[in-house]
Amino acid sequence: MAPSWLDQLERNLEERLNAFLQANPDQDRLLREQHLQDRQRDLNRRRDQMQSQAKDLRRQLLSLAEQVQAWSERVQKAHAAGAEELGARAERHVQSLMDQGRDLWGELETLGREFQSLDQQISDLKQQTADSWKGRSLDEDWALFEAKQELEELRRRQSQP
Repeated sequence: MAPSWLDQLERNLEERLNAFLQANPDQDRLLREQHLQDRQRDLNRRRDQMQSQAKDLRRQLLSLAEQVQAWSERVQKAHAAGAEELGARAERHVQSLMDQGRDLWGELETLGREFQSLDQQISDLKQQTADSWKGRSLDEDWALFEAKQELEELRRRQSQP
């Protein structure tokens, strides 16, 4: 099957971009750094979401613990009063609450493992960013600074009607 016009256009644009980046290493470096910054921003956003989710799970666990405690007291009260059927129903309810708690605890543990993995990704990304700044001369850093300034100016001009 022959490549579609869209595939040809994409390939052509990709080739032009690669040629441009090879001819302008400062722009290539700027693009790579922008990619790293975007990735770090995304990871930090995901980290904030995970922290919020963990906080919500902990709140739910505390609420369940209070309910378990209250219903456990009711179980004792029912048995002490000789209401065995009511006590048995309350015991089943306590067991159901505890099952919910175990499920939430499992979710929190999974979230904790995902959080550790995300923290490692953020740490690795910070190291990559730091490494990209190492070994450059003042002239290279200045050229990069100027390229960033030009890029910001272009963005400002494009956003203005």
